[in-house]
Amino acid sequence: MAIPIFQVDAFTSEPFRGNPAAVCLLDRPRPERWLQHVAAEMNLSETAFLLPTGDGFNLRWFTPTTEVPLCGHATLASAHILWKTGWLAAEEAARFATRSGALAARRAGSRIELDFPALAVEESAPPAGALEALAVRPLFCGRTPDRGDGDRQYLVECESEDVVRQARPRFDLLRLIQPSFILTARSASPGYDIVSRFFAPWWGIDEDPVTGVAHCSLATYWSRRLGRTSLVAYQASARGGTVHVRIDRERAFLSGQAVTVLEGTLTADSAAD
Repeated sequence: MAIPIFQVDAFTSEPFRGNPAAVCLLDRPRPERWLQHVAAEMNLSETAFLLPTGDGFNLRWFTPTTEVPLCGHATLASAHILWKTGWLAAEEAARFATRSGALAARRAGSRIELDFPALAVEESAPPAGALEALAVRPLFCGRTPDRGDGDRQYLVECESEDVVRQARPRFDLLRLIQPSFILTARSASPGYDIVSRFFAPWWGIDEDPVTGVAHCSLATYWSRRLGRTSLVAYQASARGGTVHVRIDRERAFLSGQAVTVLEGTLTADSAAD
């Protein structure tokens, strides 16, 4: 049976920018090994798999090498496809059951807004060898709490936007360290409050173009530093992308646009795996 699959550029209004994600619409559960094969075949930072349930969709995310517990840009891409294909009416919220609990997405004008958990950042020394691998001198280093899934993030505030943009990490060293790393600074560019970059070699992603989950941490950290609950963030990867963030108690609301760049069908069903 042919299985619909799409490629979407998330957190951008322009094709070939933002963060590309694959979105696969399933009609029944598939074996985990097959899901991982598909993600490796797509070779994007994330492939999302959607399976309808009674009141929403089960949602799983895979990098080319492993399943991850939470992903922002592929969730935004998934919601975009559900509305685009008519699986959801334009006024309906997209509701997802995930390893990180219940998530939701809603249309907000030209953007899609994700309702995600806010991630606190606690000051902490970085893991051994991390600063050598990142090749930066931090103003602050902190980490998100251990949620039991191994996907802890370290946030490193740098002196300036230029330092963030010009950083050249040693990925061979970072691949030996499990946490993901966010480099961030106040923005010197008009229209933006903060900039960041995101590195997760342990998870099979040297540099992620635009990272929704990172902004769950960035939102809590910078809202406290700047005394504001709403910010405009730019992720300064080669592709680049814009994330609008706001904090409301224990939730981080992340919004951005999305563009479909590819539509197709998978013909290698799990029965042939």
